[in-house]
Amino acid sequence: MNWEHTKLSDFLTERDGRIKYEDANQLGLQRIKKIDFTGNIHLDAETDTKTDMIRVKSGDLVISGINAAKGAIAVHGDDDDVLATIHYSAYEFNSDRISVDFLKWFFKSPEFSDLLKEQIPGGIKTELKPKHILPLQVKLPKLSEQITVASRLNRFRLEHLKLEHEITHQKTHLDKLKQAILQDAIQGKLTADWRAAHPDVEPASQLLRRIQAEKARLITAKKLRPDKHLPKITDDEILFEIPTGWEWCRLGQLVETTQGVQIPKNEQHSREGRDLVRYLYISDFEHTKSLKFVADIYPEKIVKPGDLIVVNTGSTSGKIFRGVHGVLSNNLFKVSFNRASLIPDFLFNFVHTPHFKAFQKKISKGTTNPHMGHKNFNLTTIPLPPLAEQTAIMERVESLLTTCRALESEIEHSRTHAAHLLQAVLKEAFAPASA
Repeated sequence: MNWEHTKLSDFLTERDGRIKYEDANQLGLQRIKKIDFTGNIHLDAETDTKTDMIRVKSGDLVISGINAAKGAIAVHGDDDDVLATIHYSAYEFNSDRISVDFLKWFFKSPEFSDLLKEQIPGGIKTELKPKHILPLQVKLPKLSEQITVASRLNRFRLEHLKLEHEITHQKTHLDKLKQAILQDAIQGKLTADWRAAHPDVEPASQLLRRIQAEKARLITAKKLRPDKHLPKITDDEILFEIPTGWEWCRLGQLVETTQGVQIPKNEQHSREGRDLVRYLYISDFEHTKSLKFVADIYPEKIVKPGDLIVVNTGSTSGKIFRGVHGVLSNNLFKVSFNRASLIPDFLFNFVHTPHFKAFQKKISKGTTNPHMGHKNFNLTTIPLPPLAEQTAIMERVESLLTTCRALESEIEHSRTHAAHLLQAVLKEAFAPASA
C-alpha cells in the first residue's frame, strides 16, 4: 500500500490557551501528574500550582514533551476537563485520518527521530513542543492500514513485555542470590569444611583481645582518640548462631571512624610548595568529573587504600565505597582498621549483607531524619571469624560472586538484545515512511 506525504497539522490542532497559575488555581480542576509509557494518564487531585498550565478537554490527544518517544502519549477520556503543565501539549485530532495507537508507535520509531533531525535545525535536544510537531512532513498510510500496523505492534509489545518481565525476574533472583551468599558467608556456612580441616586455628577471641590491646596502646600514645562507650551486646541483637571460635562484637571495637571536613573555598586550590590531593565529594563516587583539589593540610582526614568511605547525609546516605586517596568532605566519614586484624574485603562485603542493612534500618527506626552516622555504624553487631578463616571466606565468596557476575552479564546482554529487537521491529514496520 502507498504511504502519502502529509503534515501532522493536517489532522492535529493544538488546544490553544496558556493559563496563568493564579487563574489555574481558581478552576478547581485535577492536574495530569504523568502519562506512563503504556499511555495511561495519571491525575493528581492536588489543584494548587505555581507554574502556568494548559487546559485539556475530553477527547484531546495529550503529548509529553519530555517522554513522547518513550510512549507518553494518551487520549484524555474523562468527561471533565483537566490541567497539565506546559511540558505537555494538547490537540484535537481527526480520528478519520489518524489512529492514536499508530501515532504512539510512530513517535517511538527511529523514522520519527530521523524526521526531527532532518526537518528541524539542530534537531530536538530538549522538549518536543507543538512548534516542532505540527509542521513535520510525514508519510502515513490510510487509516485502515494504520490500524493494522498498530495492532501488529501491540501484539509484539505483549510478547516483548513478557521477555522484559522474565529478564527482570532473573535479575531479581540473581540479586537475592548475591545477598544469600554474603549472608551465608558471615554465618560461617560457606566454610564449614574449612573449619573441619583446620581445628587448631587461633580463635577470634584472641584476635579481638589483640585488636583492643593495640587500640589501647595507640590511645596511650595519643595517636588515636579514646573509644566512646559501646554497650554490651544483648541477646535480642544476636540474630543467628555462629560457629565455635567466632565472636560477636560491635564494629566500633574493630574500626576507627573519622568524620570529613568542610574546607574553605579559598583553600580549595593549588598552593606553591604543598602537595595536593583530591577533595572527595559524594559526586566523586557517582562517576562525575567535579573534582577539586586542596592543599594537604588535613592528614587525619586523608583516606588510605583499604579504608571504607561512608556517605552520612543526603539522598545517598548509607552508601559505602572502597577508599580512594583524598581528603574527605564533611558529608562523608572514613572507616580505617588494622589489616592484620581484619581483611578489607571481609569488612566491605559485610557492610553489604542483609544483616548489616537490617541492623541499620532497625536502629534508625523512628528518627525523623535517618542517616548513616558514626554512632549507628559503630553500634552494628558483627560476627568476627578468626583471621585465617576470613581469608578462606573471601576466597569462597569471590568464587561465587564471579559466577554471579557472569550471569549478570548474560542478563544485561539479554536486556540489550530485547531493546535492539524492539527497534528492529519498529524500523521494519515504518520502513515505507523512510522510503
